[in-house]
Amino acid sequence: MPKSLGALVRKLLVLALVGLAAQLVDGALGMAYGLTSSTLLLFVGVAPAAASASVHLAEIGTTLAAGVAHWRFGNVDWRVVARIAVPGAAGAFAGATFLSAISTESAAPWMAGILFTLGAYLLVRFTRPLRTDRRAGRLRGRHLGPLGLVAGFVDATGGGGWGPVATPALLVSGRMEPRKVIGSVDTAEFVVAGAASIGFLIGLGSEGFLLPMVAALLVGGLIAAPVAAWLVRIVPAQLLGAAIGGVIVLTNARTLMRAADLDGPARPTVYAVLAAAWVVALVLAVRVLRRARRQRTVAATALADHAPAGAAPQRTPGAPPAPRFEHAPAPR
Repeated sequence: MPKSLGALVRKLLVLALVGLAAQLVDGALGMAYGLTSSTLLLFVGVAPAAASASVHLAEIGTTLAAGVAHWRFGNVDWRVVARIAVPGAAGAFAGATFLSAISTESAAPWMAGILFTLGAYLLVRFTRPLRTDRRAGRLRGRHLGPLGLVAGFVDATGGGGWGPVATPALLVSGRMEPRKVIGSVDTAEFVVAGAASIGFLIGLGSEGFLLPMVAALLVGGLIAAPVAAWLVRIVPAQLLGAAIGGVIVLTNARTLMRAADLDGPARPTVYAVLAAAWVVALVLAVRVLRRARRQRTVAATALADHAPAGAAPQRTPGAPPAPRFEHAPAPR
């Protein structure tokens, strides 16, 4: 096998593994496929618009597979999907058109800045307890529409961001189970990815899509999608969210420092500070996770002690089964 062909095959295999890992994280957290994949493509030198275009084209397949899997596991609220998908598609189309129209020099720091901010958000968000109580009432359309519009625009211009914007907002409302938030957001993303791809096709033409990379990311994502829909029920979101947030922050810091002409001893210092913050976030996430487990154990013991003999185990009214909250994701 010629060296050039061998190098290409190895590169595509790596991209397929990245797509697989990104989809596993996305399915478990309700976010981060686009963030992870776009960050890697920017890191290896792909132009921002081409990176976002390729990731969104791959997401048409991965989000379709994820949506079907979430539907089969009962993780989808179709009313919410309908209310956020259409405005999300409009925002994504506008974002793709915007990113296609600006130069690569301007787009690179813009896109890296969005990814860095969303990665930092993940670090901060997952060091705090995730909501486990639910409020009465339904989510209102007047809130879901603007949320979808903003999330779609950020997603297309940043190469990812639909989940990190939409998922936390729905979780904070307290009106949906975390697993249904994640399933609904992932399912709606199919429409958003399609609209973004159309926008990039109009703005960049077919040559704007790196088809071998799209295929590799798609294959990895399709393999992972059914597994991810199952993992959403058992994976500890606290730890996973903090871990992926640190990777995204450190990787995109490189592009931002380059754009700011930050050289010399300043770069290692910045990396050291960011790495230390990542370690602190991981430690805090573990502490929160352990505290939540202890609280559930105490609550379960108290309920068992006060339950009548022979009665079925009870749980606090309105509270979902404990395992789902320990591992259920929260924001994107």
